[in-house]
Amino acid sequence: MNSMGKILLTFGIALTIFGLIILIGEKFGLGKLPGDIFIKKGNFTFFFPIVSSILISLLLTLLLNLFIRR
Repeated sequence: MNSMGKILLTFGIALTIFGLIILIGEKFGLGKLPGDIFIKKGNFTFFFPIVSSILISLLLTLLLNLFIRR
């Protein structure tokens, strides 16, 4: 497998894992945490899940540190 194939496979797996995290996270209130920014004015809606993003980042950092370090 050439390097482009490995990169595409890695991105595909990462997107799949990210999608699963989002689906499972919705059941636990991820995206609706205090600190997530939600603004709705008329027909304009802005949503930025900053606290949820930080939480996902921390969890992924911990998991990757457990699996990568030997």
